[in-house]
Amino acid sequence: MRTLEQIREQIERASDRRAELWHQLSEGRDPEVASELHELEREIERLWDEQRAVRAAIRFGEREKILRRARTEERIERSAA
Repeated sequence: MRTLEQIREQIERASDRRAELWHQLSEGRDPEVASELHELEREIERLWDEQRAVRAAIRFGEREKILRRARTEERIERSAA
């Protein structure tokens, strides 16, 4: 798992590149630039998702541990009823 700082740096670099691409597109339509921009948008979205997942893991613990704990609590509640 990468650190929040590593992810943040990658988001910043990708955002800077996105601004450059938007500037290029403002000068005229270029299919290659538009394609790169589209891919970069998906990458930025993926990075934000990764950042949210890392923050959640830091705050609440690993996802699998949380799910195991929830399932255990569910079983206990069902057996108590």
